[in-house]
Amino acid sequence: MLLTISGLPGSGTTTVCKLLAEHYSVEMISAGDVFRGLAKERGMTLSEFGSLAESDPSIDIEIDKRQSEIANNSDGLILEGRLAGHMAGNALKVWIKAPMEVRVRRIVVREGSSFDVRMQETLEREASEALRYKEIHSIDINDLSIYDLVIDSTRWDQFAITAILKQAIDACGGFE
Repeated sequence: MLLTISGLPGSGTTTVCKLLAEHYSVEMISAGDVFRGLAKERGMTLSEFGSLAESDPSIDIEIDKRQSEIANNSDGLILEGRLAGHMAGNALKVWIKAPMEVRVRRIVVREGSSFDVRMQETLEREASEALRYKEIHSIDINDLSIYDLVIDSTRWDQFAITAILKQAIDACGGFE
């Protein structure tokens, strides 16, 4: 089985992926970790790196190419990233959503700073990413029609979402 979990920053995708990867003893690959690592290597904030990626499509293309190769040549893993569902052919595809204010509060807890600063950064980052996804791949990030499951993380915490996804994974045959 290949499982993709996608969602906007602060929706809870990484937390849920880690819980599922631990439960099933499978590898988790995160596009966000790759993106954050590249930003850090260049000494840039996520917002700055996102702006750079707007003018340098090779950044997104490289991340997406790696995800696509992994998704289409692997099984028994969890692929996490905003475009993971689009990069994987035969996968159980999940989108985790939450309202902007909820996601920003989570980002503040995780990364620090003020709500207003993180709200502005998140708005800029999401606008930048949506533009790049549309220009590079013709993907509308707000179109959730490709996903098998869409779960609102304001309704359930990470443990409840993990329990829901375990049921779905096991019903599809699991990671065997």
